[in-house]
Amino acid sequence: MTECVLVLNAGSSSLKYRVVDPASGAAPVRGLVERLGSGDAQLTHTDADGEHETALDGDDHAAALAAVHDALAASGVEEGSLVAVGHRVVHGGARLTRPHLVDDEVLADIEHAARLAPLHNPPALEGIRSARATYPSLPQVACFDTAFFADLPAAAATYALDRELAGREEIRRYGAHGISHEYVAGEAARLLGRPDARLITLHLGNGASAAAVRAGRPVETSMGLTPLEGLVMGTRGGDLDPGILLHLLRHARLDADGLDDLLEHRSGLQGLAGCHDFRDLLAAVDAGSVAARTAYDVYCHRLRKYVGAYTAVLGGLDGLVFTAGVGEHVARLRADALAGLQVLGLEVDPARNTAPADGPRPISPDDSPVTVLVVPTDEELAIARATVALIGPEHVTPG
Repeated sequence: MTECVLVLNAGSSSLKYRVVDPASGAAPVRGLVERLGSGDAQLTHTDADGEHETALDGDDHAAALAAVHDALAASGVEEGSLVAVGHRVVHGGARLTRPHLVDDEVLADIEHAARLAPLHNPPALEGIRSARATYPSLPQVACFDTAFFADLPAAAATYALDRELAGREEIRRYGAHGISHEYVAGEAARLLGRPDARLITLHLGNGASAAAVRAGRPVETSMGLTPLEGLVMGTRGGDLDPGILLHLLRHARLDADGLDDLLEHRSGLQGLAGCHDFRDLLAAVDAGSVAARTAYDVYCHRLRKYVGAYTAVLGGLDGLVFTAGVGEHVARLRADALAGLQVLGLEVDPARNTAPADGPRPISPDDSPVTVLVVPTDEELAIARATVALIGPEHVTPG
């Protein structure tokens, strides 16, 4: 494992990790620490010998990293067998627009951007600081979900607000899920044999976003200053009239914290149907729940609206890509979301769409003007490759 990268994704109550060979894409060791901060944190670690569960002694990211270090050592992954640690960070703000070697200045910039991603950047900082202490001899590289969208055209990135205020407060469209969008767009272009392809990529998980990509570069994306804008999500509602917030401030006695809780945790599928897991939502739809049916219809309607708009922005379409948990695994949603879009050249072949498969694949008919694809995302592999590209071959010991 002398060419592997340890990839860390620190959330507020979790820590995901994978040991990735950036050359082959193999990930022989992976794991997840859950329920940090609950007093009942647990590590689930998977290697060649199977899956192992361990209760944590501590309850913070430092304790999680210590447990991960021990689990990796037990699997034969020592500090000397890794070339670097790569970190996923949601928001790089205006200053961090590409992968960076972590130093104190980069940490300060991530902390500065935390005001734009208060739920996501602070745990990423904890994970990075813990990893620097745990693996002091390894280069640490931060990769940012916003970086792919740093050079959006001004017409797409700019909000029609007071220019001076927006500039002072660093308000622009930053986007999110950029590591995933860039990866699947690249895979789709390769599958199509079209590096110049006009693509719409749909990252549909508990969080959801769309991007319009031309010749490998994004020209529009659905998330904005924060990950709250755009598509309907598990617990976030996406687009809404900002006057709703003013109305709630004035008449529903909600303050900023109350609005934050509403928008982050009590909206989207959860707010409409009382559940945010797509399996539970579809079960409720099939059981006849009117609320679940409305939530599902709103979800599909929003997707169709963005697909139509982005086709116009791109001036036509060569491929549409579904990815992430819902996009990759819910065939019914793929078919329903594109229903009626034959006018745009979009059609799903029922047999291909529902066939059991895991890898990248087309799900449209052979004669379709636009190729519809399912491309599994691999953010960890993308981070590992970006990490090795940044640190340079002199840090990589041939295996």
